[in-house]
This record gives sequence, structure tokens and C-alpha cells, in this order.
Amino acid sequence: MTQSPAISEPAQPLLGKSLEDLKDWVQSQGQPAYRGQQLHSWLYQKGIRSLEEITVFPKIWRQNLTAVPVGRSQIHFRTVAADDTVKYLLRLQDGQIIETVGMPTAKRLTVCVSSQVGCPMACDFCATGKGGFVRNLAVHEIVDQVLTVQEDFGQRVSNIVFMGMGEPLLNPANVVAAIRCLNQDVGIGQRSMTVSTAGIPGRIRQLAQHQLQVTLAVSLHASNQPQRQQLIPSAKTYPLSALLQECQDYVQVTGRRVTFEYILLAGLNDQPQHAIELAHHLRGFQSHVNLIPYNPISEADYQRPSRDRIRTFVEALEERHIAVSVRYSRGLDQDAACGQLRASKVELAISS
Repeated sequence: MTQSPAISEPAQPLLGKSLEDLKDWVQSQGQPAYRGQQLHSWLYQKGIRSLEEITVFPKIWRQNLTAVPVGRSQIHFRTVAADDTVKYLLRLQDGQIIETVGMPTAKRLTVCVSSQVGCPMACDFCATGKGGFVRNLAVHEIVDQVLTVQEDFGQRVSNIVFMGMGEPLLNPANVVAAIRCLNQDVGIGQRSMTVSTAGIPGRIRQLAQHQLQVTLAVSLHASNQPQRQQLIPSAKTYPLSALLQECQDYVQVTGRRVTFEYILLAGLNDQPQHAIELAHHLRGFQSHVNLIPYNPISEADYQRPSRDRIRTFVEALEERHIAVSVRYSRGLDQDAACGQLRASKVELAISS
């Protein structure tokens, strides 16, 4: 029997690689191409954490694979909210901690994934940005979040939203590669995925060129430039008019509408005149407005508007023929809701 050649550890973990990439890799290790299909199935369908778990591989080869990284994280902390939303703190290979949220309903399991460790955007109402930025996540670290939630819930993930820690369009190559992997390898439809961005100049047009079928969600949060600059510091160098034009271009290139996320902050951006301003910007736009009543954080002194104020805002948009819905975030009691993923919770968990 011929011995397998010595294993040289791949530059990147195996998770995130395509079927063809895996076939090439097993052949480089002196194995037949069909082992790549087996490896693909065990990585993405069985969710293995070590190649030693692949019992269909020859035992002698498995013993030589102990140094080859799969690319899975460890659940460092897990907490369940009253609505069954589960927040995870995941420890990465370098010891960094990220947050991921699993949101079950009767028919769906949605995962809110992070694209960065921390976030550089520093939005005034968001807890994640208060802790600063560390680094981008690699493809395998994004895909792993979905597999982790899927494994923990014991059911297939149906929907993915890139609304966790970080700004996805500041990590575009890895986010796009992760989308393709989650679609082609894990088997989740692109139309069941949403990529959220606060807006990075030129990046929405770049995303359009990939011709993905994902939903683009743009964090607008204000109906005029001065107010947007107050809430989102990066808006100072990216005017609202330029952002909206780039969104129009996205619609023309992809044929898909844009969702505009708008966090309602009591007494700040929730007045009828703000709804009128917003409707003016979106007139004739293939879009949808997703209103999000503010989720409180200890680092900011904003308040959630009353239901009457929310209803008045919705009616003002509807009267002007703007498609609109209200999203009450899940996981609020465990700081797992929109804007609540924060560094302080991470630090608390690490020190405990």
C-alpha cells in the first residue's frame, strides 16, 4: 500500500471552499477526486469540526489530517430570550469574540450574522460601534456562524441577514464569497439573504456588478443630510443625495428593489415632517421602508417612540404611496436585537 504524502496545512481553513476546490485539495494529497465530494458533504451537511470525524476516509489518512483546520468556532456563551431568540458569543481561532443571533419562528430559522469583529462606523445609536473595530471576518468565519446556529437548533437555516457586528461592505470580497458558499454549498437561496449597509461610497454599485439575488438593506435612519450626519458619522463624506443615487443605480442594474432601514428615535426623526421628507426622496423609487422602533442601549440616551407616533409615521408614508412595514426586533431582553450587539457583553463573558 502506498503511503499518503505528508500533509501541508492549507493557507486557509477548508470551510468556505467550493466542491471543485475540495476536489483539487484531496487530489493534491494523493487521494481520488471523489473524496472531495465526501469532504464537501461532511463539511456542509454534517457540520464536522475535525477531519478525524469523516469515517468514510481511510483511517491512516485521517490520522495524517489532524493538523488540517476545518475552520469552526467554539460557542463561548449562549443566552435565550423570552421569544426563543438565541444569542451566541463565538470564540474564533485567534481568541476574538463575535456575536451571532438565531431567530426561530413557526416556519423559519433566521441567522443574523456578523461580518467584522466590532464595527468602524460608530453610529451613535448602535452599541456595536461604541466598542470600535478589530478586523474583518474571513469567509469561513462567516459561514461557520450559520452552521453553528443550524447545529444548535437542530434544524436547517432558511434565512440569513448580514445585520450583526460590522459593516458588510467594508468586507466586500469575503461577504460576497460567503454568500456564494452559503448558497451553493450550504444550500440556502440567495433570495433568502439580506445584506445591510450604512452606505460606503461606490460599494453599492460594486455589489450590483456581482448580480446577486440578495436583498439590499440600506440603513438610512434620517430623512435629511444634517440629521443623518448626527446619527452616522460617515455620512459627512457621503451625502444622502449621493447614497440615494447609488441605490437607484443598484435597482437599474439588478432589477431588485432596495429596502431602507429607518430606526425611529422619539422626538428626533419620528415627526410627520420627517415622513414627508422621506417620501419625497423615495417617490418613484423601487423600494420598501422598514421602520424599526429604537432598541435601547445603555451607551446612548435615545428613546423608543410611542405606538401612536409610529402609526402616524406609517400613515404619512402610506398616504404618499410608499411601501412600508414596521419591524419590532426580537431578542430585546437579551440585548440580541438590532443595534444591541455590544463589546461590553463580550468583555463581560470573557472575564466571567
